[in-house]
Amino acid sequence: MTTRTAETSPLVYARVAGVLYLLITVAAIVAHFYVPSNIVVPGDAAATASNIAASESLLRIGGIGSELIILMSEIALSVILFVLLEPVNRLLSLVAAASRLAMTAIHGINLLNYVFALLLVSGAGYLTVFETSQLQSLVMLFLDAHSFGFTIGIAFLTLHVFLLGYLIFRSGYLPKVLGILFLVAGLGYLIDSFALLLSSSYETTPVVITLAIAIAELAFPLWLLFKGVNIERWKERALVSAPQRERSFGHSSGKLPHVAD
Repeated sequence: MTTRTAETSPLVYARVAGVLYLLITVAAIVAHFYVPSNIVVPGDAAATASNIAASESLLRIGGIGSELIILMSEIALSVILFVLLEPVNRLLSLVAAASRLAMTAIHGINLLNYVFALLLVSGAGYLTVFETSQLQSLVMLFLDAHSFGFTIGIAFLTLHVFLLGYLIFRSGYLPKVLGILFLVAGLGYLIDSFALLLSSSYETTPVVITLAIAIAELAFPLWLLFKGVNIERWKERALVSAPQRERSFGHSSGKLPHVAD
């Protein structure tokens, strides 16, 4: 039974990671594209506030609800990717997981901007001290803050993507081309996120960057879902890295890493 588990566990983790990636992709389309396009009217605070008031459930379910699904999936995905790539380099795999979790934490806190926008159009009695135009302007302010908060989170994801590409390329149990795609996507994330944050004239992501990111972010989960990992090569890397990992924890049992037990 132990041998069978050792052979199938990496493949199971790969399948779960693929499902989580695709779940995140679908939820992100709703939360980051569909909802804003149906609520935000650029440059028109009054129309934007009116849209939120008229479609409160869209922002609650499509915006906040979908984002919560993304965040919970990101936590699980970060851990699973760490387990899958730990045999390549434990330290770099840990840093990659930490950077993705940092993005997740930032995006979680960033949801408060949506909550503030909803409160401002709620008609609560304590809001009567504000003029209507002031409330509308504050709604737009918090939506803009949400956009910047999202970009700050993506800046942390950049480190994860670069390390993910490197670890995949060096793994031997995943195609090198996937690693190359992520290195290119990492460059796209880097340029896009830092330009959005540091340059007031940069407003729209170039198509070439969008394509580079989309190809990597779709090719990897589809490969994990339908092909998985080369189990024998994964076991070989795990056996080589096991003694070093056990020494770091003060063990000398010589057993396989926990994921393969």
